[in-house]
Amino acid sequence: MKHKSFFPILFLLLLVTAIISLTLGKYPVPLQDTARYFLFRIFGVGNISPEYYQILGNLLVDIRMPRILAAILIGASLSVSGAAFQAMFVNPLVSPGLLGVLAGASFGAALGMVFSKTWLAVQACSFLFGFAAVLIAVGIAKMHKGNTILLLVLGGVISGALFTSLLSIIKYIADPYNQLPAIVQWLMGGLSLVDRSTIFAVGVPQVVSIIMIILFSGYLNALSMGDEEARALGIPVEWVRMLLIFLATVMSALTVVVAGMIGWVGLIIPHVARMLVGPNNKVLIPASALIGAIYLVVVDDVSRLLFNVEIPIGITTSLIGIPFFAFILKKAKRGWN
Repeated sequence: MKHKSFFPILFLLLLVTAIISLTLGKYPVPLQDTARYFLFRIFGVGNISPEYYQILGNLLVDIRMPRILAAILIGASLSVSGAAFQAMFVNPLVSPGLLGVLAGASFGAALGMVFSKTWLAVQACSFLFGFAAVLIAVGIAKMHKGNTILLLVLGGVISGALFTSLLSIIKYIADPYNQLPAIVQWLMGGLSLVDRSTIFAVGVPQVVSIIMIILFSGYLNALSMGDEEARALGIPVEWVRMLLIFLATVMSALTVVVAGMIGWVGLIIPHVARMLVGPNNKVLIPASALIGAIYLVVVDDVSRLLFNVEIPIGITTSLIGIPFFAFILKKAKRGWN
């Protein structure tokens, strides 16, 4: 299972998972009706009544497909950024929120909800403050001389704490009847507000960032051996690390823009991928993307269907991720070594 033939299996599993997810919901659509709809829509093959065609189009294309695509993009983005950070910082406990991007993006979203009435402003604030948090972390690290990795981690701790405190202030001054519930719900994560325009807007930079990190996966192998070893191989360590941090920040900030806070994915999925395909980042990064995409689609299905009301997906990923990580911790450590 550690060779490249593993990838067709993951692709097929992702495709099957996405197709099955299209049929699931409060209003289930039989698989044969789903196939009939797409055959008629794409190829004009078959026969389907106009009324039923419109209902299926609303359910499958307007509601469920954007949500599934968002889950695929977010799962892949968080998993790839987590795997990249773990390799860069040579630490199996690192997650995408290491440099404060998730805390900054959450503060930005809350700020937008309090001071603006447009959804676009909320998303823009989320993205900008996610980047601002990482810039502060990097700036703090640049102010001092010493171990670059340690200084970046400490800068991330400071930046994350700063924006977490600022978020608390925003929650305190928010309208407790309208704004505060919206902020709390956003922080729990969810895909219910995803639409096609949002997917098109964030999908391109996320996919480009994932592809670029895959292309730089050989450099990640060198960075995971330590800075001195990487420099001995002729790699511009600082330049490569800053570029990878930039790409991971783009992906992580955009996940918050789309769905709020979704935790644990970027921590546990790289460990699962590492146990399946080994530590070579040239294989690990794309495997993490596929496994993360499959995982979040399945978790979103659970969130939608487990109870009569939808559970925020951030809660579900935490409830699944915490015991799962505790279970695989010993194996994950052995796989890292």
